[in-house]
Amino acid sequence: MAELHRPHTGPPAPPASFAAALRTAVRGGTDFGPTARALTTMDASNYRRVPLGVLAPRDADDIAAALTVCQEYGVPVVPRGGATSIAGQATGTGLVLDLTRHLNAILDVDPAARTATVQPGVVLDDLRAAAAPYGLTLGPDPSTHSRCTLGGMIGNNSCGAHSVAWGTTADNVRALEVVRYGGEALRLEQGSPRQGGERGPHGVRELIGAHLALLRTGYPDLPRRISGYALDALLPEHPGGPDPVRAFCGSEGTLAVVTEATVRLVETPRARALAVLGYADEAAAAEAAPGLLPYGPLTVEGMAADLVREPAGLPRGAAWLFVETGGAAPAEARAHAERVLRSADAVDGTVVTDPAGQRALWRIREDAAGTATRMPDGSEAWPGWEDCAVPPARLGPYLRDFRALLTQHALRGTPYGHFGEGCIHVRIDFDLLNPPGIARFRRFSEELADLVVAHGGSLSGEHGDGQARAELLPRMYGDELVALFGAFKDLWDPDGGLNPGILTRPAPLDTNLRFEVLPKRPVDVAFGYPQDGGDFAGAVRRCVGVAKCRTAEAPSGGAGVMCPSFRVTGEEEHSTRGRARLLHEMLAGEVITDGWRSTEVRDALDLCLSCKGCRSDCPVGVDMATYKAEFLHHHYRGRIRPAAHYALGRLPQWLRLAAPFARPLNALARVSLLAALAKRLAGIAPERTIPVLATETYSRWLRGHQGEGPGEGEGEGEGKVTRVLSPDRVVHLWADTFTEYLTPQVGRAAVRVLEEATGRTVLPPPAGVCCGLTYVSTGQLDAARRVMRRTLDRFAPLPGHPVVVLEPSCAATLRTDLPELLPDDSRATELAARVRTLAQYLEECAPDWIPPRLDRPVVGQTHCHQHAVLGDAAERRLRERLGLTGELSGGCCGLAGNFGFEKGHWEVSVACAEEQLLPAVRESEPGAELLADGFSCRTQLDRLGPPAGRRARHLAEVIAEGLEGGDGERPARR
Repeated sequence: MAELHRPHTGPPAPPASFAAALRTAVRGGTDFGPTARALTTMDASNYRRVPLGVLAPRDADDIAAALTVCQEYGVPVVPRGGATSIAGQATGTGLVLDLTRHLNAILDVDPAARTATVQPGVVLDDLRAAAAPYGLTLGPDPSTHSRCTLGGMIGNNSCGAHSVAWGTTADNVRALEVVRYGGEALRLEQGSPRQGGERGPHGVRELIGAHLALLRTGYPDLPRRISGYALDALLPEHPGGPDPVRAFCGSEGTLAVVTEATVRLVETPRARALAVLGYADEAAAAEAAPGLLPYGPLTVEGMAADLVREPAGLPRGAAWLFVETGGAAPAEARAHAERVLRSADAVDGTVVTDPAGQRALWRIREDAAGTATRMPDGSEAWPGWEDCAVPPARLGPYLRDFRALLTQHALRGTPYGHFGEGCIHVRIDFDLLNPPGIARFRRFSEELADLVVAHGGSLSGEHGDGQARAELLPRMYGDELVALFGAFKDLWDPDGGLNPGILTRPAPLDTNLRFEVLPKRPVDVAFGYPQDGGDFAGAVRRCVGVAKCRTAEAPSGGAGVMCPSFRVTGEEEHSTRGRARLLHEMLAGEVITDGWRSTEVRDALDLCLSCKGCRSDCPVGVDMATYKAEFLHHHYRGRIRPAAHYALGRLPQWLRLAAPFARPLNALARVSLLAALAKRLAGIAPERTIPVLATETYSRWLRGHQGEGPGEGEGEGEGKVTRVLSPDRVVHLWADTFTEYLTPQVGRAAVRVLEEATGRTVLPPPAGVCCGLTYVSTGQLDAARRVMRRTLDRFAPLPGHPVVVLEPSCAATLRTDLPELLPDDSRATELAARVRTLAQYLEECAPDWIPPRLDRPVVGQTHCHQHAVLGDAAERRLRERLGLTGELSGGCCGLAGNFGFEKGHWEVSVACAEEQLLPAVRESEPGAELLADGFSCRTQLDRLGPPAGRRARHLAEVIAEGLEGGDGERPARR
């Protein structure tokens, strides 16, 4: 394996005079540091360009001032919104304008006119939420609707699933305020000439007039033609007259910077239904799609079986159409969907009216841009031909030819997309790491461009040309029309300062690839990264930039965890994507040059809660908690660590030593001055309360419960059951550190439940076993492996039955970190496979047991590690059998193990709790059971949440109370 290499010195820094002039001219923040530059080298494409710096303009005046200074110094500019662009157009080598920070206001919603006026940094979902009270919405809805911005949608002429009903972004923009390179402001408006001319800058009218015949014949006629500039919108016969707004949409930041937009809103159907139609293959689905358009659907989306990992809820077939219908009432929407179902010549079909069921199905489609980046065998797939489009009637034949071309080049892809408009998304398993693979990428791209054109299509049907396809535009439009594009660009931007190399005069499609700067051999790492061939760079490459982690609000329905720190700070560096970008640049060594010692990466990871939410919620399974542990392992190797790493990272050691002295230590902790000193020395936040030590450990209690003496190694939980027990008559209950030393009542309750439900004996835990959680979360991976090996040694003699783990974070560590840190030890994989939560064990080993009926509502939180790694389906079913009604919140409690205890994290920790958990608790009805299976969650709630006398409890405690007749009827065991 190789260490991190340092092959690059990076682009030259901007002249000091430029930076000074820019800071003097603008009020927004400027940043020429390595973190800001590293965060903006890439978008969601295959491309990477290193900028000089980043400006977050405060208003339109700031943009004009910045463009004036940039023209003076010859510095190119790229406007950037959510940076989910697929073709590379949100990257640049000059100054990046971050339009999301300040220019994100919804200026007006006019329900009478059905318009809204917005700034370019407004996120689409925020606009939709503002329009929803009036029964209105913006028609275009890309799958990135929770993080894409209006400015980016205008730049790319974005579309989305509902374009069959409501058109592209260009169909829905009425007026634009823009600023040219050099600072000149223009207003573009439909149907009303304004300053600068209705067709743009001086000379545009003459340019169009001189090429009327070419413009009238040079464009294919299809609904999803996004490639090139829409100069045909400036023809005199265009409906409503020449339309400079439509001509500007899709210009990819190459003409001017949008500062304000007025958009059309459409009426939202009061009810929706979803007809899901199954077909024999994707070509059959594609051929059926045009025949459904006369029924007036809102969507006609298609996907094939090779994209769907778990086809639950889908009808029979190898490909499906999702046809959404609307109506004034549910019955009307359902009737429309059933009419579609009856008319469709499908293998199978169903109509879904339940909103939750519809959301679940749409989630499969919306996550496809991420899930399609990994093939079923784990190999990587990439954009590049993400969104070409053909006339809908040609889609079936085109897909057959496309599949044949893939086979010819020994490539694989997973097509899906907007079948009703002939637009196909696909990720292909190009080898973009090695010269032969890159050469194949070029040959395939050229041949596919010719295939698309042969079917009367457009190289881009949604995401723009950028660098990915602009080089191939002559194959679609011919040299003369492409030259006209260049002339149009020159009229708008004669200095060539806006997004150079994009759309016109592009760089070759096989240059600036973001992979070429990564190490050519795997670097030396601690974790096994089994899903990435043991390659840390491969793990980091998982982030393709679709930015599902950049949602500012909690997911609907309470589901989901990712990414709590970003939702609190709103900073890109605190998103999963931002951290992945910094790790990418650390490996590249061009912008971030000190490798594992990088303070930029360390600071960005500092607010990562290690919640593991991204492991499940990220469409491609980025696991930032693991990457953080890996980084901390290298960063502090041979160096003094923060005090909290010693205090909290080695917590099992300290608690084992402290257990015999619990009473005096608890008394000392109540002395405020001593507690404050201890917290300061340990690096613990002063706002935190030192947890109370149990005066009797769980292991000691269990031995007494079973009539055993204390035995040796009492503090470590060692003891022996003197009775000879059959392996089928015992239960292995893991004594995690928190249960053993801090909350033994949880262990006692679990023993009560397991004995009642199974009739089996709960074995005392082996001495000194530990999952290694606290060592992993602080990046002390050598110590973690020692602890884990000792645990495997001591567990080896025990029968291989399931192991019940009460603490979700410990269960997740055993399930994932254990085998990934010890990949060559088969015992690690075996133990990981044995791990069960209490509910999982009861369902598996006591299926006939009838639990007590408690019949009360619940509130609380599903532990983030349980959500991400273990799943909570068994817990949901058990709660239902108990009569515990209601849903637990998602998100993260904010304590997250050592995170919330560490000095400097208090504010973020509290803000995370306030995001979902605490509001849910405050709004719960009196008498609701407060559930939290994680020690961290319970500790956070005890500190911040319920009123006095209302304590958060583990599910085991609640069941045990019911068994004792506290609130429920005690049942008989079957």
